[in-house]
Amino acid sequence: MLRIILFFLFVVKLSFADILVGKWDDAITPTTVDYVKRLVEKAEETKASAIILQLDTPGGLETSMREIIKTINNTYIPFVVFVYPPGSRAASAGAIITVSADIAAMAPSTNIGSASPVNMDGSDIDQTMQKKVMNDMVAFVKAITQEKGRNQELIEKMITESVNLSAEEALNKKVIDVVANDLNDLVKKINGKVIKKKSKEITLNLAGQKFVFVEKSFKEKLLALLSNPTVAYFLLMIGFYGIFFELYNPGSIIPGTAGLISLALALYSLNILSVNWLGVVLIGLGVLFFIIETFTPTFGGLALAGALSIFLGSLILLPSDSPFGDLSFGIILLVVLFSSGFFLTVSYLSLKVHKQKPKTGVEAMIGDTAEAITDIDKKGGKVMYYGEIWNAYSEHKIKAGSKVKIVKVEGLKLKVVEV
Repeated sequence: MLRIILFFLFVVKLSFADILVGKWDDAITPTTVDYVKRLVEKAEETKASAIILQLDTPGGLETSMREIIKTINNTYIPFVVFVYPPGSRAASAGAIITVSADIAAMAPSTNIGSASPVNMDGSDIDQTMQKKVMNDMVAFVKAITQEKGRNQELIEKMITESVNLSAEEALNKKVIDVVANDLNDLVKKINGKVIKKKSKEITLNLAGQKFVFVEKSFKEKLLALLSNPTVAYFLLMIGFYGIFFELYNPGSIIPGTAGLISLALALYSLNILSVNWLGVVLIGLGVLFFIIETFTPTFGGLALAGALSIFLGSLILLPSDSPFGDLSFGIILLVVLFSSGFFLTVSYLSLKVHKQKPKTGVEAMIGDTAEAITDIDKKGGKVMYYGEIWNAYSEHKIKAGSKVKIVKVEGLKLKVVEV
C-alpha cells in the first residue's frame, strides 16, 4: 500500500513539474555560460518541464555565445529565450542566442538584431578577417535557422547588414515565435506548441505549472559586476591610488593591500572587456606624473601632463560601440578633476612642509633668540637658551643682557649675533 501511495505521489509530482526561470541582464561573458549551464543542470535534476531565460543584453563574446547555444541544444528540456521586460534588447550575440532557442519570444517594445561580428573591443575587423568571420557566423546561423524553421534570410542580414527589428516586426517576419506581455502571457501562448528536440517532437504542456526563479549566485553577481566598464575603471584608479599611498607612507599596509587587490580585480575586468591597453598605459603614466609632481614639485607642469594623460587614456579605453557599454564622459571628467585636485593638494602640502623651519634637533636652534648672560666676543661668552647655559662666541662684541640670535651650532658652542 505504501509503495502505491509513493508511486502515486511521484506521478503527481511529475505531472506538475516546475518551469525554471532565469534572468540575465548583462553582457554575454563566460559568467553567462556558467549561469546558463547551472540553470540547465538544475532543470534536469528537478525534471522541469521547461526553462525560460529572460534576456536583456547588448551582446558580448562570440565564444561564450557558442557555448550557450551548445548548452541549449544539448539539453532534452525545452528552452525558451524571452527578451523581457519591455525596453530590453537582444543585440549582437544576444540575438543569435534568442533565435537559437526552442521558443524565441519577445515582449512588446523590445528589439533584436545588430549581430555583425566585431573585434572583442568593439572595433571593426579588417576586411579579410571580417569576411572569414562573417562567413563562419552565417554558416553557423544558417544551420540553426533551418532546424528551428525561422526566417533564414533576415537573420543572416542581422549579421551581414546589422539589421535591427522590433518585437512585432520580428514576429511578422518569422524571426521569433511569439510576442508576450509577461511570463503568464508567454506560458499561455506557447502551451501546446510542438517543438523538435534531438530529433524528437515534444508538446509543451505548461498549464498550471508554477515558476521557480533561479537567481544568480554571489560569484556570478560579482563576476557580472566586474564586466561593467565603469566598475573596472574605478577599480583601476583605486588600485593606482592605493599603491601611491603605500609608496608615500611605507608600512601603512592597508592602502597597499587594497590597491593591489583592486588592481588585480581591474586587470581581470579589463581582460574580459578586451580594452585598448594603450588607454591603460596612458592612465598609468598619468598617475606616475602625479606621483613625481608630489615628490619633486614642478609647479603644476607634471600635474597638467598627468591630467591630460589620464583624460586621453580614459577616452580610448573602450570604444563607444563596445558590446559591454562605454565610459560616460561625466565619469571621466570627474575622475580627472578629482585626481588633479587631490595630487595638487598633496604636492602643495608637501612643498609647504619642506619649506618649514625644523621644529626639533640642532637645526631648530638656528634663527632662535637667546640672552647673553656674560659679555661675548670672539674668545667666547655665555648665553641662556630655554633655561640652558651655552658657550657662545661672536665676531663683534656683545654686552651682557643683550638679545642675540643663533646663526650657527658648532658642537656645544653657538655662534651668535646681536639682535
